[in-house]
Amino acid sequence: MMMKKKNPDITLTEAILESISDGVFTVDADWKITSFNRAAEEITGIERNEAVGQLCSEVFRSSLCEGACALRQTMESGKPVVNRPCFIINAAGHRIPISISTAVLRDENGLTIGGAETFRDLSEVEALRQELSERCRVGDLVSRSSSMRKIFDLLPTIAPSDSTVLINGETGTGKELLAKAIHDMSPRSDKAFIAINCGALPDTLLESELFGYKKGAFSGAVKDKPGRFALANGGTLFLDEIGEISAALQVRLLRVIQAREYDPLGSVKSETTNVRIIAATHRNLKDMVKKGTFREDLFYRINVISMDLPPLRKRKDDIPLLIDHFIERFNRIQRKNVPGITSPALELLMAHDWPGNVRELENVIERAFVICGGGRLTVSHLPGELTGRKSLPQASGSIVSAVKLTESEYILTALQKHKYNRRAAAAELGIHRSTFYRKVKALGITLPQEK
Repeated sequence: MMMKKKNPDITLTEAILESISDGVFTVDADWKITSFNRAAEEITGIERNEAVGQLCSEVFRSSLCEGACALRQTMESGKPVVNRPCFIINAAGHRIPISISTAVLRDENGLTIGGAETFRDLSEVEALRQELSERCRVGDLVSRSSSMRKIFDLLPTIAPSDSTVLINGETGTGKELLAKAIHDMSPRSDKAFIAINCGALPDTLLESELFGYKKGAFSGAVKDKPGRFALANGGTLFLDEIGEISAALQVRLLRVIQAREYDPLGSVKSETTNVRIIAATHRNLKDMVKKGTFREDLFYRINVISMDLPPLRKRKDDIPLLIDHFIERFNRIQRKNVPGITSPALELLMAHDWPGNVRELENVIERAFVICGGGRLTVSHLPGELTGRKSLPQASGSIVSAVKLTESEYILTALQKHKYNRRAAAAELGIHRSTFYRKVKALGITLPQEK
């Protein structure tokens, strides 16, 4: 009796599949698994003999199984999917991040008989990404710049203390976010964090907001109302724009910091408070002390620990990181799936000086989200003051509109690259200067005056 020889090609293929670190499995036309390599066993925690013959959706429990199956998409269209991120649930019930690639399996006659999928375990990559993200993030503060790194490194030392902190920085730099990060890292984190903008309220109203009042203290005071010092008791009180308060209120605030006592309006006895005070200002308090508009003794009381938040124009390397942070947040809030921002749009944002700092950047990205129907954020989604153009006229056809937007992006990119040198920009685009000017006018792009 003659023994049937094994096909050497199949043996070699099996050996190759067993040796690679990516998981590989194949399915037949009924979506039942027909092969399952060693790496697939290790990643999923499921043995081969348990997986083969089962529906792939029962084995993997992937985030794509219910409605966006990549393998089904490939088998229906004939087009492969390459490195699509998703996750599976392994045998232990843990969520495993993976990237998948798919292909169609055909017989010798070219007929589809099933599909193949490879998947790569991204757990280590995800862990590294998370570690890098944590290095760049403290609370809602996001940065990789060296100036912010110094602040991040200082926070674990500052947070456990009860000392008063003064945060200096321009409007929109994130002073309240830094104050909240200090609170969240402190032993007071389980108590309230109360913030008040001292520059947003008139003096009389600010006083009642800070210290509260008793019933009958003034017309309309029909019941006791606790102030911010009472509400923040045991926690942290953040006094934003402290440089705006009047001289009279500075005296009352100094007493609270020194004696930990205050008098609610209309009260006949003092109340005690146990709060940590974090103050912030965009003003130069030292200059105000010299001019006599801010009390020197109060300045030294609130300036026990001083922290300076740099403006965004001095840490522009943070702009891409902040954009990713805002895109991630607005995707979650608005339930969208914007994948990112185009290079021309990013270049424009990098070139802007951001007088409104991080808050201005956040507003720009939020505006872009509202306008963006889908896909990446582009130059067309940015406000005119950043792009140097007027609003583009609405085209009647989507193709015409797309062409105009693309032309606008190319022209603006070339101008930015050559610092608005018209001749150099036209040369890079490969068009005559007269054609360049004609397109600029048609697209409503505003050019700065040539020096």
